[in-house]
Amino acid sequence: MRKFSWELKLSLCLIAATILIYTIKFLVIGDDGTSNTATYIFNALGFLPINVLLVTLILNGLLSMRAKKEQQEKMKMIVGLFFSEFGSRLLRIFVRCDTASGSIRSVMNVQKSWTKKDYSNAHEILDKHCSRLKPEAGDFLEIRELLRDNHEFLLRLVENPVFLEHGKITELMQALFHLSDELDGRCEFESLPRSDVGHLTGDISRVYCTLCDVWMSHMEYLSGNYPYLFSLSLRKSPFAEKDDVIVRE
Repeated sequence: MRKFSWELKLSLCLIAATILIYTIKFLVIGDDGTSNTATYIFNALGFLPINVLLVTLILNGLLSMRAKKEQQEKMKMIVGLFFSEFGSRLLRIFVRCDTASGSIRSVMNVQKSWTKKDYSNAHEILDKHCSRLKPEAGDFLEIRELLRDNHEFLLRLVENPVFLEHGKITELMQALFHLSDELDGRCEFESLPRSDVGHLTGDISRVYCTLCDVWMSHMEYLSGNYPYLFSLSLRKSPFAEKDDVIVRE
């Protein structure tokens, strides 16, 4: 709304300037059809605000759209790197802790034939599913070690402003770093009280839900833009029963 207001004010000022210049022209030299130096100067001055309006709003808008599209492409590429280096491994651990893993595997069983409606339905189901985790002490330890091993990688991602353009990505990174801090604060997980286990499970569920949502959005993007990357991502899906990259179709 602020940007629209700025553009509207600029447009009104430039149009008013054009009207004022031509009004002065008619009052000073009239409009008898003759062409002279004064007429040429006033005509040039009258079109100047319109030229500025076209360049500022239209051309600048097109350039901004192009820059935004390029940023989105870079962001999607970094999201793919995130899942390749870290995210998919973390998702596999979460799915293993899921008491309804069969259900989530069915929901996340993305197919090449999926439409926008299929992806939308999957997102809706995910919102109601992510509270079914039941991690054990060994799972907490494995998640903590994975987060520790990739701490520098995650920090480098956060330093990239393009990566945080997406609201869900920012939410995910905040949840990940919070989970890492929580797990680092425990020396061991075998004798934790039930209340603390429930607290950690809630932190993991927050990451799980957001991570699933980002993964699904990333798969939808790949399916429509990069079929070869989409094919590989399907074969390496963290929700598959077995990681098998060999093409068997």
